Amino acid sequence: MSSILTNTGAMVALQTLKGVNANMATTQNEISTGKSVSSAKDNSAVWAISKVMEADVNGFKAISDSLSLGESTVAVARQASETVTGLLTDIKGKIVAAQEENVDRTKIQTDISALRDQITAVVGAAQFNGLNLIQGTDEVNILSSLDRSSDGTVSASNITIERQDQSTTAGTYGSGTDISANASISGGATAVANTANTAVATFGATWAANDTATLTVAGVELGFTAKGTDPADVASYFEGAINGLGLDGVTASSSGGALTISSTRAFEGLDVAVSATTAGDGTGQITAANGTTGLTDASATIEQRAETVAFSTVAAVKDGDSYKVTVGSSSYNYIAGKNETMEDVAKGLKTAIDGGDIDGITTKVSQDATTKQWSLSIDNSGSSLALARTANEGGTASGGLFGLDKIDVRSDAGASSALDSIETLIQSSIDAGANFGSAEARIENQSDFIGKLTDSLKSGIGTLVDADMEEVSARLTALQTQQQLSIQSLSIANQAPQSILSLFR
Repeated sequence: MSSILTNTGAMVALQTLKGVNANMATTQNEISTGKSVSSAKDNSAVWAISKVMEADVNGFKAISDSLSLGESTVAVARQASETVTGLLTDIKGKIVAAQEENVDRTKIQTDISALRDQITAVVGAAQFNGLNLIQGTDEVNILSSLDRSSDGTVSASNITIERQDQSTTAGTYGSGTDISANASISGGATAVANTANTAVATFGATWAANDTATLTVAGVELGFTAKGTDPADVASYFEGAINGLGLDGVTASSSGGALTISSTRAFEGLDVAVSATTAGDGTGQITAANGTTGLTDASATIEQRAETVAFSTVAAVKDGDSYKVTVGSSSYNYIAGKNETMEDVAKGLKTAIDGGDIDGITTKVSQDATTKQWSLSIDNSGSSLALARTANEGGTASGGLFGLDKIDVRSDAGASSALDSIETLIQSSIDAGANFGSAEARIENQSDFIGKLTDSLKSGIGTLVDADMEEVSARLTALQTQQQLSIQSLSIANQAPQSILSLFR
């Protein structure tokens, strides 16, 4: 049936043309935007994912900038530390030259002062955008990543850079909790003096001809063969034999059958042993310097003359822990920084005391091979001086080059102590450079990773939303053909009612 009111063919042709036109519009949109999903109405799920990932990409771009800034800052600090190490090495050369007495130490000190001032200038200038990593102790965090969990939670990750203080500041002594128990003075001594330490070997009264005695001191064995029964002869013989050895800091004196061996060796104990073939005198007895029985009935070690401040082997050292040693009326402080140990404390106090340049006072830091305990020995070749120690928490750390400004080689004692101090300072600077080098390499690796990760995210987003242009091109050609056919079909359908007119002619 034909109707002039309802043209079903035209309606079908029109709907087909509308569908083709809609698909044409979608295809043209893909061509113009380059995306198959350009808005939420195209595919809401894919669009939401792509927008989250695009936000992450923008975040990683900011992280890349942060890493670049951090890498540059650390690079400046590393280069400064390497420069400081070189300057300290130059200072060491000057100090070594000053060990010779037949040199102009005043001119050498002038050179050292100039190099020291140059180090101060380098430390002060080693900043990037106002951030100096070789001054102070506060940590610096560099944003390194954004971590998204499966539930959508996002957290930031940081690379923490430890500052490596290369200043010469003395720090500020703390007033917090008393931690004096972490350091103790050997034997509870309250003074440091030049008094010799002694051991006494007592020879018995019964000596027959050809009886023998052997005494070993500082590894040198001395022998005696008796000619009579007087033990004073034995003691007198060993007195002369020991004094004849010319051992540094070692003398002997006798009274009757008692032989007193004295040692003024500052930082070295003196081993003594005695034995005899006659039963009349037993094996001899040696009384140690502190008045107690020796290591065995016939041997002992005469203690070093220096008094020792021994540091705990179990207590941890915290940032701001303050240690003070008082010699006479002068106090010397060292305030520990982050990640330091009792070794650093002992060496810091040594540097402080050496810088005080008290006449007759010399120091030495050592570690017990068995207990691993660090000790600071303080010797006095002059008048007796009071000795005390205290320690408290809550201070401000001393600089990593603490004591550099106290180096003075114009005296024998100053030149000698400077040689020990410069080794500690050089090691501090080397450690700083090494730490910055490791941090810089880590930042560089993270920066490379972030760059690759950003590229991968962009590629993933493109896979989700980008249009396949080859496919779109083929679809456009097909749609254009369909559009033309639909227009022709609609035209034919619209002409169909006109054929009804011929029926009325």
